[in-house]
Amino acid sequence: MAKRGMTVWDVHPSVRIMEKWISDLKSKTGKSIDEWVKHIEKSGPKSESYARDWLKTRHELGTNAAAWLAERTFRGEAGNEDTPESYLRAAANYVEAMFSGPKAELRPIFDALVAISRSLGKDVKICPCKTMVPMFRKYAFAQIKPATRTRVDLGLALGPLINKKKLPTRLIDTGGFKKKDRITHRIALTSIDEIDADAKKWLQTAYDLDA
Repeated sequence: MAKRGMTVWDVHPSVRIMEKWISDLKSKTGKSIDEWVKHIEKSGPKSESYARDWLKTRHELGTNAAAWLAERTFRGEAGNEDTPESYLRAAANYVEAMFSGPKAELRPIFDALVAISRSLGKDVKICPCKTMVPMFRKYAFAQIKPATRTRVDLGLALGPLINKKKLPTRLIDTGGFKKKDRITHRIALTSIDEIDADAKKWLQTAYDLDA
């Protein structure tokens, strides 16, 4: 974990998957990540989209592998999250960027939600992305997103409750259940005062459902 002020971030599960994928790449494909990049630059098409298709057809790589290698070659961005250390550095920057400028006043709401989420259990992992901050137990059970300049959305994974009980109108349906997304509902928050007992109860419920 890495600290930024009083906040601690955890490594996103996808980073562990990517780290293993990179370590296995040479044994599975005959080339390391750096060797693939050099090969694409020397022999491949000169655009990301064409290189992606070329890797799939010429080299028979899977869709995800081809897309990631093409992105790495032409944007150089993928390396920001290759390792836990690089991810944690990026994570701190993601949070600062999300809550800067016009959205800086939303930071206290975010910090309060992070503290409450941490208090739910030692198994909570908070893993910032570029536009939102998901919270994991086994899977993502909630997420925090600065939706506008004046509102933070607390997203909740409440799928098991759908069709079993009538949910209150404060829980706004995101359409996630139909799209098979984890986050199915959100609570709109414009001040710390709105993080009341009811909001905390639903966050606890989402955490419990992910046991």
